[in-house]
Amino acid sequence: MVIKTVFFDMGGTIETFSYSSEMRLSVTPELRHLLLSYGIDLQVSDHALYNLIINGLSNYHLWRLDCQDELLASDVWRKYILKDYSQEFPQLEAIAEELMVWVETHYYQRQMRPEVPAVLEAIQKAGYKIGLISNVNSRGQVPLNLTQYGIIHYFNPIVLSSEYKRRKPDPSIFHYAARLSKTPASECIYIGDRIARDVLGAKRAGFKYAIQIHHDFKHGENDDGATPDLIIHNMNELVDFLKSMAGREKTYHTDKYAPGRVRAVLFDADGVLYYRKDKSKEYEIIRRELNIPNDNVTESEKHYYRHLASIGKITFEEYKSQVLHLYGVTDPLLISRGVKISQQMSDTVHYFQDTHETLTKIKNNNIYLGIVTDTAHPLHVKIDKLERGGFGHLWDTIISSREVGIQKPDAEIFQLALNQLGINAKQAVFVGHNCVELEGAQNVGMKTVAFNYDANAKADYYINKFSELVELPFLN
Repeated sequence: MVIKTVFFDMGGTIETFSYSSEMRLSVTPELRHLLLSYGIDLQVSDHALYNLIINGLSNYHLWRLDCQDELLASDVWRKYILKDYSQEFPQLEAIAEELMVWVETHYYQRQMRPEVPAVLEAIQKAGYKIGLISNVNSRGQVPLNLTQYGIIHYFNPIVLSSEYKRRKPDPSIFHYAARLSKTPASECIYIGDRIARDVLGAKRAGFKYAIQIHHDFKHGENDDGATPDLIIHNMNELVDFLKSMAGREKTYHTDKYAPGRVRAVLFDADGVLYYRKDKSKEYEIIRRELNIPNDNVTESEKHYYRHLASIGKITFEEYKSQVLHLYGVTDPLLISRGVKISQQMSDTVHYFQDTHETLTKIKNNNIYLGIVTDTAHPLHVKIDKLERGGFGHLWDTIISSREVGIQKPDAEIFQLALNQLGINAKQAVFVGHNCVELEGAQNVGMKTVAFNYDANAKADYYINKFSELVELPFLN
């Protein structure tokens, strides 16, 4: 696996930053005037306004450190910064993004590392793609500063937690960026200043290298959880590293990748990589727990709402609530309880024997691993199950129906995985258990393997144990 895409962090990496209480207080009158221009008069001193901003952002930061969610700027202002005032100022919804950009560009002194433009030019000329993944409160600060630095044209994609709604070190944001760049995760590298966010997240996502660049800033948080593959103090060291890697990769043998040779194994997730013992009895258990007499709801009625959740139109919670409505449940407390039972059952998974060992053997044979999954859950929930099985870091592509808005057996969802891996259908195998998904993979042109399969499933190969996968002829 060779390096194809170089991803950067923004704050502390592309740019350095610093601040002081004195500096922030000195610019707070500008913020008060900006608020007044929109009809927001808090009737507090500049010092009190400064405390509202700092305390609100601090409380929000503590919350998101725990859950790794990122809220809209409007929610941050209403729920944290101006939580005692937001009902008085409905205009916050429209101006919150502008206010957040102001805070991020005025409450910090930012400066691009001087060597960055030349480094980016050298990396681009060497044939690498360049992307950026940043934890940030606003949608505008990163593009604004990249434009001011004159380097925005180097980056594609630019992935912001404020848009994706999840923060590093969640591996889902790294996988999302890799998919947008059409690069297998194992052929990406990431450079950032924080171990607990940047290095840990890149490693959890299976990036080839996670590099830390020194940033002389005391953030006051624990910064551990992983070991960088390299520590640098200047971006020019990254160019040297890439040159040394390119020299090694010239010896990488690609002749064994003949057009028809299998280069990737793609898997369904639930039912193939793990399973739920009581999955088929979920609604029976919920009905018994909630004492629901109605059992006349059809599978097609429930499937309608599952489909909406699986293509990202409604949340998992909304999906389960709607199904409970079908059963005649209207009490909000009962609905909440039913949704919680469903979540707990969905989260309780078991792993097939030798899954981790088998996947590792395939990966060590220089074969890509991928997942194409229909799921009503956000991607990070799916990845958490993979990580608990010990194989969350092995995936080169994870295509989630909820993220891409397409479900199997649609050919396009399989094609997204193939596009990211840079291969054609004849070079891939799909391992599934469901008749419809196996047929969809066959229609795309992939070989298929049935495991833990439905009685009438049709595939090119059938296995009874997960470990039998490595014994199939196309992997030898």
